Amino acid sequence: MKTVLQHFWLLLTLPLLLAAVTANGQENSIVQISGKVKDQGTGEPIPGVSIQVKGTIAGTTTDNTGAFILKTRLKFPFILVFSSLGFQSQEFEVTGTGSRLDIALATQTLLGKEVVVTASRVEEEALKSPVAIEKLDIRAIKESPAPSFYDALENVKGVQMTTSSLTFKVPNTRGFNIPNNFRFMQLVDGVDMQAATLGVPLGNAIGPTELDIQSVEITPGAASALYGMNAINGMANLQTKSPFLYNGLSIYQKIGVNHVDGIDYDPSVLTETAIRYAHSWKDKFAFKINASYLRGTDWRASAATDQNSAANSRFPALSGAGNNPAYDAWNKYGDENNNNVSVGVTLNGKNETFNVRRTGYWEKDLVNPVVENIKADLGLYWRITPKAELSYTYRRGQMDGLFQRGNKIQLDGVVVQNHKLELRGADYFVRSYVMLENTGDSYNLKPLTDNLDLTNKSNNAWRDAFKTKLQSEINAGTGLAEAMRRARVTADEGRVQPGTPQFEALKNTIIGINNWDHAASVSGAPATGGAWLDQHSRVYHLDAQWDLSRHVKFLNLLVGGDGRIYEVIPDGNNFVDFTKPLKDRTTPGGKNVYYKKFGGFAQVSKTFFEDKLKLVGSLRVDYNPEFDPKVNPRLAAVYTLAQKHNFRASWQNGFRFPALFEALSFVNNGNVRRVGGLSYINDGLGYLENSYTIASVNAFNNAVNKDVADGLTANDAALKNRALLDVTALSPTRPERINSFEVGYRSVLLGNKFVIDADAYYNRYDGFLGQVEVSVPATDKVGTDASVLDMLAANRSKQTRYRVYTNAKNTYDNYGASLGLTYNFYKKWTVAGNLNYNDIVDNKEKDVFATGFNTPDWVTNLSFGNRELFKNFGFNVVWRWQNTFYWESPLANGDVPAFSTVDAQVNYRIPKYKTTIKAGGANLFNHRYIQYAAGPTIGGLYYAAITVEGLLTK
Repeated sequence: MKTVLQHFWLLLTLPLLLAAVTANGQENSIVQISGKVKDQGTGEPIPGVSIQVKGTIAGTTTDNTGAFILKTRLKFPFILVFSSLGFQSQEFEVTGTGSRLDIALATQTLLGKEVVVTASRVEEEALKSPVAIEKLDIRAIKESPAPSFYDALENVKGVQMTTSSLTFKVPNTRGFNIPNNFRFMQLVDGVDMQAATLGVPLGNAIGPTELDIQSVEITPGAASALYGMNAINGMANLQTKSPFLYNGLSIYQKIGVNHVDGIDYDPSVLTETAIRYAHSWKDKFAFKINASYLRGTDWRASAATDQNSAANSRFPALSGAGNNPAYDAWNKYGDENNNNVSVGVTLNGKNETFNVRRTGYWEKDLVNPVVENIKADLGLYWRITPKAELSYTYRRGQMDGLFQRGNKIQLDGVVVQNHKLELRGADYFVRSYVMLENTGDSYNLKPLTDNLDLTNKSNNAWRDAFKTKLQSEINAGTGLAEAMRRARVTADEGRVQPGTPQFEALKNTIIGINNWDHAASVSGAPATGGAWLDQHSRVYHLDAQWDLSRHVKFLNLLVGGDGRIYEVIPDGNNFVDFTKPLKDRTTPGGKNVYYKKFGGFAQVSKTFFEDKLKLVGSLRVDYNPEFDPKVNPRLAAVYTLAQKHNFRASWQNGFRFPALFEALSFVNNGNVRRVGGLSYINDGLGYLENSYTIASVNAFNNAVNKDVADGLTANDAALKNRALLDVTALSPTRPERINSFEVGYRSVLLGNKFVIDADAYYNRYDGFLGQVEVSVPATDKVGTDASVLDMLAANRSKQTRYRVYTNAKNTYDNYGASLGLTYNFYKKWTVAGNLNYNDIVDNKEKDVFATGFNTPDWVTNLSFGNRELFKNFGFNVVWRWQNTFYWESPLANGDVPAFSTVDAQVNYRIPKYKTTIKAGGANLFNHRYIQYAAGPTIGGLYYAAITVEGLLTK
């Protein structure tokens, strides 16, 4: 297999090498252009101005005196484009090697002039984009009061940010939000940052540093017609700085403090250091290197919300905080549904059955609050000709933090690496990369807590101790709630306690064991299972694009294609070798797991009526060997009225193949096997065709308990209530599909000082992917008396439970709108805001699982600032608010309360020393809030940062 992979990698790199050789033979003699750029208003030289040869990749920048020298092999005439932050771009035609050029740039006071790439995969004005798109350029990033450029995405129109950790934040747009967001793509210089086995980009853990980010473009809504299967909800495209245009040494240092109220943790220091160095030789060769280190104390999750308060609702004494023996807290583990035991005793002369859950442990006692993120990248660049650049980039990121899927995972020393080789020209690119993932010393909190408890007593032994003590206390006349508490103390005897050396030693032992299956022990000897998340994967990717517009006279034509192979080393806990016999599957090792997808697209566009109307059509075909080929079309139109008013409309169809984890997982986690949705995984297990939904099993047992209390035997009560059991009848997973409709309007008014951007959308999801928990009877097929009796809580050992990735049976419609306004109302004073609305259409029919829209109806942002209130001093303030909404997921359900925050920053520039000092606060008034059920409580973060850029420039 190693030889096959080597050949595959050679296949990826060969087109680049061939293209490089071809391009190298097309050079002309070198010509030199020189000149100087100054500020039209003040006459002062402008350093760092980008000078680009239009239609090529050739270019340079001005030095500290505003001077530049450009060497090129292009033939005359050609056009130079001069651009710099804060100034209007200017074009100048060069017809020969004449005198030095003197260029004066005017101060840029106009809004809405952004050029974007992501919406159509080619450069275009944002005003005339066929779909909604948002952009943060260098200036917007520097002026944001957010602690980092990635945090600033939360204030972008239409974006919902989910904070799992200081180091791990996940953006989403237009609904159906989850902390592990399979539906939102994140690119960095064209590379998909998805960690294969975890299934999502790890925030910005492997992405650009503060010093190297050039811009961020976000496309809300479906983008799969152009970008393939991971972009069904939208995408973010992060672009970094070219070493040819941004030379020299730059340094960044931030010091911050959080937990200032001392509620979850003592006040703690956050520090982030970054360094960037770039250099070029004769505009022919260049390199850049980046490194950064972040360390801080994470936000803590400690919500005590009980999501099982109705478990013993027949007994009023067992309701309310502290009285429910089946308590299931948001941020406590080991007290979930699979840890439920049925306890039968005699109470007031009657046989009563109670739902009781094991005690478990709080999240704060299981995780390390101190998190780090270390990342570095190296880029080598060779301009083979003025129209062809070959580059190699290596990135490495190492991170800690908390990650939520079906359960919480402590990420500890996760390492993701990326090697990229790319050949890029003015109208094409060919790119190949490989992504390597190693989850380090990470561990799953659910098997950790289960094994902490099971090491003391099996579930049955714990139940028996609880039952004996409970009956004894009842017989002695103790009140029911107090009797339950005393029974728990007795059953928990010998259990290790947080904060003790014994607890830490046992916890570390379990974390070091790569076998979760022993957590399934419900009887007999104490369990010795583990919790280590030991996953290794590789992703091999090749994609190419060619803009054929200059070769086609009557329209613009863009074509492209890509291929990707996921390779996972079986760890025995999350991914297994399915060619092994069932009894051996959960042992680590075996044949590596592969998952593949390929695609190609074509896009045509043409303008009519003196460029007032632009029509765009694209067609993409994607193929995964596990499914039939899928076709994704997109149609769009943009109409410009009176040169200022731009109206757009689009429709697209999109598919999403199940992510690697959704397709191929095989996880034992707390007596419940989580399985991917591919059909062959079900062979020999029967959960697709021979199971009951766990929701109906719980309702069934509640009814049985009531009838037993009224005098029926358990078996008679079970057969009486058999109609409550719902047969699951699942189908193998198929790709998720979306039909998306969008209209929008964008304009620049009032003397080019007022920007308005509005859009509305309607989405229809078919085959929505999610998880349903089911129970497979051991004795007989579903529908038989024997299978009904297997579903009794007392017969838990006769049930095999699975949590299955499958498709919803209903279609789901959601819709929304957003409005963004920016007004440069006086000199450099600017006020901006956006209002976002998202909602879902309720379905009358019950589905097999909760889809989890998980999105507030209303979100709004309002900012106010002046980038230069007086010379070299600026400020910005942002207020954000969202309303209450309901969150549902396999881990936790419940209301997320409304909250509002204020972020603010001031900055002072010292041009002589190329230095900017910035001080600010996120959540300035420290209003504690959560963003999702069981998520961390987020408070204020206050910081000061100093940036020095452009040292040691040539």
